[in-house]
Amino acid sequence: MRDDKEGPFSHSLTNLHRGHAAATRGLSRRAMLRNVGATGLSLAVSPALADELVKLPFASGPRERPVTHAFPQKGDMILQRVRPPLLETPMEVFDRGVFTPNEQFYVRWHWAEIPNSVDVNTFRLAVRGHVDRTLSLSIPDMIGDLPRVELAAVNQCSGNSRGLFAPRVPGAQWGHGAMGNAKWTGVRLKDVLDRAGIKAGAVQVRFRGLDEPVVPEAPTFRKSLAIDHARDGEVMIAYAMNGEQLPLLNGFPLRLIVPGWYSTYWVKMLSDIEVLDKVDDNYWMAVAYTIPDTPHASIAPGQTGVKMVPINRMVPRSFFTNIADGASFAAGTRVPVRGIAFGGDAGVAKVEVSSDGGKSWQPTRLGDDFGKYGFRQWQTDLALADKGDHALMVRCTNSSGEVQPDTPNWNTSGFMLNVIETVQVKAV
Repeated sequence: MRDDKEGPFSHSLTNLHRGHAAATRGLSRRAMLRNVGATGLSLAVSPALADELVKLPFASGPRERPVTHAFPQKGDMILQRVRPPLLETPMEVFDRGVFTPNEQFYVRWHWAEIPNSVDVNTFRLAVRGHVDRTLSLSIPDMIGDLPRVELAAVNQCSGNSRGLFAPRVPGAQWGHGAMGNAKWTGVRLKDVLDRAGIKAGAVQVRFRGLDEPVVPEAPTFRKSLAIDHARDGEVMIAYAMNGEQLPLLNGFPLRLIVPGWYSTYWVKMLSDIEVLDKVDDNYWMAVAYTIPDTPHASIAPGQTGVKMVPINRMVPRSFFTNIADGASFAAGTRVPVRGIAFGGDAGVAKVEVSSDGGKSWQPTRLGDDFGKYGFRQWQTDLALADKGDHALMVRCTNSSGEVQPDTPNWNTSGFMLNVIETVQVKAV
């Protein structure tokens, strides 16, 4: 994480989207305040579907999903659901660069009652609970009065790739695109908590955004972190991503960033921070987003009586970004392959590929390292000497020594899939 209190907050972002047409613009602190305050954001749009359909590689076979471009501040996105908005990033976007463009960064909300706009002149972030002093922080307070930090980190839905679970499980049937990597700019949560003063006996910190349940009896979306985690100096409150203010659908004006953990903790439109002196037992911590306390969070279909714990750290993953299932290549030629990988809650140590279904593995060349929590690009060439079908595989090993498994995990929520990725191709 980079601490940059006085200089331009994003002078290093100019080349983040290499290979992407729009270069990221650096903004000074003053310009950020001006732009945030002057921007009108609205969701008052009736999303229309484009004529285009895209096939996602689900376990039950390819399924078609519509592509939409009608959501504000968003380009072409795979539409999973309109209300609340669930928008998936097309896989080809990840082939263009290590950072995911804001306009095609995936979207996932739990409740449909999302503000159509946020007035930054009246917006306040509350910090309260088991603290010495209650705070009410404005956007200028956040941008102007606290040290600014930057961090590259992957935001990934807990159910990314749920459509590949077999047997099928309920929930949004995502392909691989419920993830994205951005350079987040904001302030350390620790600095905010220190300003409030944490009383002795504090156990957790709970976070809430501006979204509301659609019916009064539904549980408000709230997530909590252990006090030591919240104050580790890495958890942050972001007001910008990739050198621009947050899109409304990605959490404008403030979003919690919990690097290395699944996005359920990355509360959007963050408006309330509450320090607790007891363990949070609200629905979204005690019931929803829990996983089996087993290796790889895996159980057998139908298995019961398993201890459940809140989902937490991410696990390593890797993907092909320039080759899809069913691709054909001339036999005897070397095929360039490339993709992205991330180590979960640790850095990427190595990425390997196989062209013989996992019998042998060869190393790849890794791209620039922007930090242990972000995407890492990889590339190599593979020789397909024999005609016929070939299973191309890619696996990531993180800096903690954790390797992607060769068999998929399974749980009733469809969480944390990270089996070695395979694409079937043909040499002709």
